Amino acid sequence: MTLLAVERIKLFSTRSPYWCTALALVLGVGLTAIIAGTTENGQMSVGLTQFGSSQLALAVVLVMSALAVTTEYRFNTIRATFLAVPSRTSALVAKTAVVAFIAAVLGEIIAFGSWGLAKVMSPASDLAINTGAEWRHIAGVGLLYGIGAVLAIAVGILVRQTAGAVAILLVWNMLLEGLIGIIPKVGVKIQAWLPFQNANNFLALGGGNPAEQPGAGIDFKLSQWGSLAYFAGIAIALLVVALVVAKRRDA
Repeated sequence: MTLLAVERIKLFSTRSPYWCTALALVLGVGLTAIIAGTTENGQMSVGLTQFGSSQLALAVVLVMSALAVTTEYRFNTIRATFLAVPSRTSALVAKTAVVAFIAAVLGEIIAFGSWGLAKVMSPASDLAINTGAEWRHIAGVGLLYGIGAVLAIAVGILVRQTAGAVAILLVWNMLLEGLIGIIPKVGVKIQAWLPFQNANNFLALGGGNPAEQPGAGIDFKLSQWGSLAYFAGIAIALLVVALVVAKRRDA
């Protein structure tokens, strides 16, 4: 518990978590406000309420999570941490747990905040959460953010440089996995096994407008909960590799 408290204090002693949280809220909830404001009353759907939370706000959370590690390497405070806590694994796992929890809570706030704002701005629309798929689509955002934070921290530990870690995460999430789909014949098949595409599959409502469904057109081999487990497995595996590397190399 002491390690968790220390990591929480260190995290909020810098400005980046505050700025990233504010930006994620603006992008997630703000984009929903724009969509609701420009959509005819009665035409909003549950899928549209999460348009910003599943893409743009997630990217900000990934950056925030990576910064939690790379900032310490940049200013060499990670050395003091490892001196105070001889077990590097314990210190980094505590940091991961704190950041992942904060990311998950932020995800739920953005998801339900976006949905609530859409209900207020488009009262004639049917935005009731009636099915398990709709609950997963909204409440699942927090799970996605938490797992994404674990993956981002792993990348941060491995790369140790802010610019490199942020570039890898943003290109990987927002560009690379989408571009792979344009490879003739095998692109879509490869996409079915990519981590962020499976994360999108977990949130997909199914049916409705394909434009509202992330990962539409990809023949996923796993169920939606299976896709979440697969995404989590990749994040944990990458974290394990990062912990092993951190334990063996100089701080």
